[in-house]
Amino acid sequence: MLIELRIRNYAVAEDLTLQLRPGFSALTGETGAGKSIIVGALSLLLGERASSEVVRAGQDRSTVEAVFDVSRIPRIPALLDESGIPLEDDLLVLRREVAREGRNRAWVNGSAASAGLVGTLGRLLVDLHGQHDHQSLLRPGQQRDILDGFGGGLELAGRVRDVHRRARATWDALESLDERRRELESRRDFLDFQLGEIEGVSPTEDEDEGLQDELRVLEHAEDLARGSGQLSEELYGGDEAVADRVASAADAARGLSSVDPSLEAVAESLQEAYHLLVESGRRLGDYAGRVDQDPGRLEEVRERLDALSRLRRKFGPELSDVLREWEALRASRSELDDAAFDRDHLQKELDDLESELVGAASSLSRLRSEAARALEAEVEEILPTLGLPGGRFEVALDPRAEIEAAGAESVEFRVSLNPGFPPAPLSRVASGGELARVMLALKTILARLDGVPTLVFDEIDAGIGGEVATAVGQRLAGVAESHQVFAVTHLAQVACRAGSHLRVAKTSGRDGVTSTEVFPLSGEDRVQEIARMLGGDGGSSASREHARALLGA
Repeated sequence: MLIELRIRNYAVAEDLTLQLRPGFSALTGETGAGKSIIVGALSLLLGERASSEVVRAGQDRSTVEAVFDVSRIPRIPALLDESGIPLEDDLLVLRREVAREGRNRAWVNGSAASAGLVGTLGRLLVDLHGQHDHQSLLRPGQQRDILDGFGGGLELAGRVRDVHRRARATWDALESLDERRRELESRRDFLDFQLGEIEGVSPTEDEDEGLQDELRVLEHAEDLARGSGQLSEELYGGDEAVADRVASAADAARGLSSVDPSLEAVAESLQEAYHLLVESGRRLGDYAGRVDQDPGRLEEVRERLDALSRLRRKFGPELSDVLREWEALRASRSELDDAAFDRDHLQKELDDLESELVGAASSLSRLRSEAARALEAEVEEILPTLGLPGGRFEVALDPRAEIEAAGAESVEFRVSLNPGFPPAPLSRVASGGELARVMLALKTILARLDGVPTLVFDEIDAGIGGEVATAVGQRLAGVAESHQVFAVTHLAQVACRAGSHLRVAKTSGRDGVTSTEVFPLSGEDRVQEIARMLGGDGGSSASREHARALLGA
């Protein structure tokens, strides 16, 4: 239940605090007094988008804050717990702040929160129905949702939408697979040809670099063998080899170091040089013996490099590009080979989903059919009390050619508001006032099923009067037996049914700036306001007697 609504610097409202009671509360006032400001401020707590234009002139920011008793709403503590927000004494405080410049902010029980979370919590607590919302009755989707809500089919309708979405996605995947398969089939021969070209060579990573090195050796094998052999002889194996001369020099240096120890390092260096020369000479000799002068291998390497070069020209420019293309071709070929298996798998999945969809949609159709008959009966029972004594209400369920996300049938509300005329779509037979009354009938029926504790009606009684206005007031009072009802109204017949009456008025402060104020009414003050709403002189005895009669009725 909404306990208190606080509004600061919102439009022309400087500082408003509304204390709300259980049952039926009416908010009245002259046109332009600011009744819509209160509804607009409340809508911020229900997720309405914030605009800096609502900030009162001369102020930096506006705030809207509401205090709720949530002791009978178990979903609220669970949501708060998920968000890590404490709940004390079963009181929930929602607050939004709109800045003229900069960032807007929101809080839940004093903890910073997103506007989305505030809206989610707010919509669990308040159902706001504006004076033009009855136009939504003309939308097939709204009519369908009302029927499903009445019949307890919202969860089943959600399942139908989900299964339909998954079936559609699977069907799209199947279509994409078939299209891809057709594309690959058209390229099968070309794929096989290209794969054959590459697989015929079967290159390996960096193979061409190794072959280039081997080619240079094979092409210069004779020169390499002869040159390395000669170097081996000069360094190590031949007469007057360099190693022998260095060995003699090392011996001489050791002799000199025995006289002058400072020459020991020279002797050691020469000895090390000797060993290096010997090792190099031996290795050159071994190399000379290993050089392969093989014309056959030389031809093989040249042919292999030519084959790799052809692949690089076609798929390259580098061998790494060839290898990537090879992998892509193999993947495409494998995709083509696996397409039949994948298609069978997807087709089975689609068949299962379509079977599930048919079952869920059939169950939803049965539920809607039962709900339609029950809703028709309840609405037709209420319509006479709202000034439509000959009103007939019908829920038409027309089968679709195929099951859609919304189910196997379309839902259309039809009415006949004049005896002797068959029911027709709302948009063709109902005026604005009549639509409002049909919506009120539906709202009062759904209110019994709805867990939202507070219902706000913003001038849905526009365009009606007389006995119908009295009936609307009675209907709202009836809804207030199970819900907190807050109605913004311009009709005395509605306001007089309220257990609590608030009047909105514009005032001028000491600085001459206009501001909106809210005054609780009781006693003669309420009598005077009802008299004013009746269209007479609120101060005349006749008008006041009429007002007292309405209040006492």
